[in-house]
Amino acid sequence: MFLLEYISNDLLGFLISQYDFILPAAVMVGLTLIAFMLSLFAFGSSPKIFLVDFACYKPPNSLACSKEMVIERLRLHGNFSDESLEFMKKLMKASGLGEATYLSEGLLKEPLDTSTKAARKEAEMVVFGAVDELLGKTGVKGEEIGIVVVHSSIFNTVPSLASMIVNRYKLGENVLSYNLSGMGCSAGLLSIGLAKDLLKVHRNLYALVVTIEIITQGCYMGNEPPKLIGNCIFRMGGVAVVLSNRSSDRVSSKYQLIHTVHTNTASSDRSYNCIIQEEDHEGHMGITITKDLLVVASEIIKSNIATLAPLILPTSERLLYLVNYLIRYFHMANIEPYVPSFKHAMDHFFPHVGGKPILDQVEKNLRMSEKQMEASRMTFHRFGNTSSSSVWYELAYAEAKGRIKRGDRVWQIAYGSGFKCSSAFWKAIRTIDREKMNPWSDVIDEFPVVDLYPQSTETSLYTFESTKSK
Repeated sequence: MFLLEYISNDLLGFLISQYDFILPAAVMVGLTLIAFMLSLFAFGSSPKIFLVDFACYKPPNSLACSKEMVIERLRLHGNFSDESLEFMKKLMKASGLGEATYLSEGLLKEPLDTSTKAARKEAEMVVFGAVDELLGKTGVKGEEIGIVVVHSSIFNTVPSLASMIVNRYKLGENVLSYNLSGMGCSAGLLSIGLAKDLLKVHRNLYALVVTIEIITQGCYMGNEPPKLIGNCIFRMGGVAVVLSNRSSDRVSSKYQLIHTVHTNTASSDRSYNCIIQEEDHEGHMGITITKDLLVVASEIIKSNIATLAPLILPTSERLLYLVNYLIRYFHMANIEPYVPSFKHAMDHFFPHVGGKPILDQVEKNLRMSEKQMEASRMTFHRFGNTSSSSVWYELAYAEAKGRIKRGDRVWQIAYGSGFKCSSAFWKAIRTIDREKMNPWSDVIDEFPVVDLYPQSTETSLYTFESTKSK
């Protein structure tokens, strides 16, 4: 009551009139502060997670193919109609794909070899190639690795790819190994999140994360346009990453993992069915992409960002976002959702390459500049869509350009079937010098490439299946 003496009647009347708005807003702010303090406590009590190093697999030059070579391989060895071949030719030309992406040995044999043996050979080339390089760079020995997480969506075999790694590098009997499958292009960062959670529980360990996509058995041999898209954009590749929770590794590590955020909308039929593996009417297996893809991808990215934004945005942007949310929540005005500016929240942005329509959507919706999208578009041009490992080729691009400086904040975001979206937010511990063991090292001065897309490029070239209903 003492304070009321110093408040004018007009101001007091105004505060009382706004009671229905002020109270919920005050509660919201209070809860936000409590959540922030709890997050600080939780973060402080957990070990810090460091990215010691990573290695992206670069196939030998003998596997490099131009767009015309890919079309010729499909023409000679597939059952494609002239219309299907012309469709794939136009799509590859419009996609921004370069003239030296990589196919597997099985797809370059005469005739094509899509056997399990050929697929396993591809897996061994990519996995062992990446892991051998990574262990050589870091000096980490096999017996020091306590956690193994492997992801491959389409190709799975017995023993698993995780067991293949344990056998090759003679890891200990107490190693924790996890083999993820069928989880799409977002699962590489999902694997990082799983490894992070394990490292918070099991102290003083190295975690090896390997994410690949085997294309030998992923080539569609039918004539349904929505299934032909995969033949045009997916290429051979993979990455191996070493994480550590040992404080002594901080000095030698490249990055510290700050946040991981994962969003899963598989409970929605529309999300679940927008990318699905199935046979066509002739029995050819392929990946069907429905017309819902762009809408689903846009919605889940917004949802993922809504969770990540309060963790990384500066205070000014958080307040603008909160005020906008409260106005819309309490129907005080009919306004559009506020899209935060991430320019001051991160220094490098690496979205999954996907395809041109999705990259265009991400650039537009998040108001990103051409410079911020450069690594993603150049990665697609040079290596194609390597699925869940693509965000690591993008990070390697930035490193090869000498752009990663001490203290820089790095945001990777990937999205894929399910439908799922994952983000990983890192902080550079040191300035990264150019390295010889980088998949871009021999060509980096030739990038960025200008005029990636013909002027006639249209999203309509990406022919999608009609929405499926249950």
